[in-house]
Amino acid sequence: MVSLKGDNIYLRALEPEDLEFVFAIENDTSLWALSDTQTPYSRFLIKQYLENAQQDIFEAKQLRLAICDNENQTIGLIDVFDFDIKNKRAGIGILIQNYQNRNRGYGKQALELLVNYCFSTLHLHQVYANISESNVASLKLFESNGFQKIGLKKDWSFDGTMYTNEYILQRINN
Repeated sequence: MVSLKGDNIYLRALEPEDLEFVFAIENDTSLWALSDTQTPYSRFLIKQYLENAQQDIFEAKQLRLAICDNENQTIGLIDVFDFDIKNKRAGIGILIQNYQNRNRGYGKQALELLVNYCFSTLHLHQVYANISESNVASLKLFESNGFQKIGLKKDWSFDGTMYTNEYILQRINN
């Protein structure tokens, strides 16, 4: 079995106690552009989501894990989405919540652990990510983990005032 524990972080399933953490992330309007969200989420909806988050990835077609540091503090979320068992591929998204937790290697470790899990346990052939052209830190993170830019979607996202381009990155399991 593949370990979901790194040197400085570990990944775990979401718990009911994660309600306030997920609520804060989902309702942080500065993050909405990352997930194409346009409306806030209630605590009730997030509570329902957390209750159903224990569904098997093969049934739900997605998986969200908490990223925790060695002091057991939840510092971010990492997602597998658009899980396609027939074609053996899925998308990956990651968010480290607070700026003080960024640029410390947590995202790199979490991404490495999740990609290894996707390839070794879920037996996926490939994983991909959609990243805004202006999100240099995320592009660097994914490229440092073996993802390659395979295309640029022009004028892909509208932020209310202008259109932005988005890269699609892919990593194939060798």
